[in-house]
Amino acid sequence: MSRRTTGLLKGALTALHVTGADRLLAPLTGGVGVIFMLHSVRPARADGFGPNRILEITPEFLDATISLVKARGFDVLSLDEVHARLREGEFDRPFACFTFDDGYRDNRTYAYPIFRKHGLPFAIYVPSDFPDGKGDLWWIKLEMAIAATETLSVRIDGVAEHLETRTPDQKDEAFARIYWWLRSIPEGEARGFVADLCEMHGIDTANLCRDLVMTWDELRDLARDPLVTIGAHTRRHLALAKLTLSEARLEMEESVRRLERELARPIRHFSFPYGDETSAGEREFELARELGLDTAVTTRKGLIHERHARATNSLPRLSLNGDYQSTRYVKVMLSGAPFALWNMARRLRPSPMAARTAVRRRWSLNADTST
Repeated sequence: MSRRTTGLLKGALTALHVTGADRLLAPLTGGVGVIFMLHSVRPARADGFGPNRILEITPEFLDATISLVKARGFDVLSLDEVHARLREGEFDRPFACFTFDDGYRDNRTYAYPIFRKHGLPFAIYVPSDFPDGKGDLWWIKLEMAIAATETLSVRIDGVAEHLETRTPDQKDEAFARIYWWLRSIPEGEARGFVADLCEMHGIDTANLCRDLVMTWDELRDLARDPLVTIGAHTRRHLALAKLTLSEARLEMEESVRRLERELARPIRHFSFPYGDETSAGEREFELARELGLDTAVTTRKGLIHERHARATNSLPRLSLNGDYQSTRYVKVMLSGAPFALWNMARRLRPSPMAARTAVRRRWSLNADTST
């Protein structure tokens, strides 16, 4: 997301807060609970190019968010407790649940002590290849490659493009251009593209996963604490909707079984990688049901409402985004008002994937005309 877009969204959230619109709408748009989505917790980076900074929040912001949620009367629950409340329809008090994707080591180093201090539960979803050090963190590799260059010459959809990457803004634009194109093509092609890009520019990523993600021993140690729930996140962190049915089922089932063997406990909860409409849909939700999972979460934006008791295999989450590290924004989002407005706007315009497809088609038509 560009800095300009981020600024506009911050302005919209601030306007909802300052005008009190969020509080007025809350009785209509608020939910019975919220599942927070996080990735990394670490000290703040220096300003500059860092597109994956949206996946990082500081320990201080995590602590402040937990304190805010408690002060606003939310019960902080484990995923098992969330499932029980949804199953039994116990909605007298709002609930909150904190979940982390990917199993980054900083979850253990920085987040875990904060939850221990508060005596509250949280969950970590782990792709089962990652603790072996085999995970392909391609979104971080892409950032590393762009950070190390001043110009990039790439082929996108078979068309040669020259991207300037001298300034942070140019690097942001190049990252967004390449990242969203990669998200639209087959997984193998996308990962191969990033691997080639890193090799071309001398970026060594051999130990990246081992450096950033917890090992099995670290996960076992963490999982001994009753406050910690471990969930599955596929085997290789693939967008399941891009796979055949048998491939998607294998990715999900193998991750669950491997985690159960390594941690010697049942795995009842799952997170869909990427988790948007283009990465997981009804087919994947049905696979979660077939595997007997109690809950499965997406990255679709929103709070938990009573209707989600009938859809525990496709639960929305609220992202604690590194670009929005203010409790003011969290308060506004807990009202549900931004998501109601977002969903209304989406119904009035095409999806991002449809828009990108339309742009590519128009470009192709123009290109054909010009030749």
